[in-house]
Amino acid sequence: MQNSSTIGNDGGAYADRFDDWRLLDGVRTRRIFAFLIDYFMVFLLIVVAVPVIFLLGFATFGAAWLLYAIIGPLVALTYIGWTVGGPSQATIGMRLMDIRLERYDGRRIDFITAIVHSVLFWASAVIFLPLLLAPLFLEDKRTLHDLALGTVVVRSRR
Repeated sequence: MQNSSTIGNDGGAYADRFDDWRLLDGVRTRRIFAFLIDYFMVFLLIVVAVPVIFLLGFATFGAAWLLYAIIGPLVALTYIGWTVGGPSQATIGMRLMDIRLERYDGRRIDFITAIVHSVLFWASAVIFLPLLLAPLFLEDKRTLHDLALGTVVVRSRR
């Protein structure tokens, strides 16, 4: 008889590999540094996008300039969707910090799940900042948005 912790949402079995403490070793600190690196990357992408939108504004008789109102969230969500939802399952900052986002059921993180993960992060920061402190107290170092989506940040090379 299988242990219920090894049954995925789709009924298939998957490894209980998240029980290995080495997967979570240093994840909190690495996650903070990855965040700082990623938002520097987003800043650089915005710096590149600003003149592009400026030039597109002339070609579209000013319509493209409306993108300035949403450029921050648009760039950040696209960056996270493509990187976390991509093959590495990690942003550039996460890769540099040797961590990645995984799902407990073993499926890949898709573009939409990556974006929802990011939106839930920012929603929890805006609504109640102490919610982001949950990894300090939870055994598997997961945030509340990780719990809601069934994801976990683990070391990549362990």
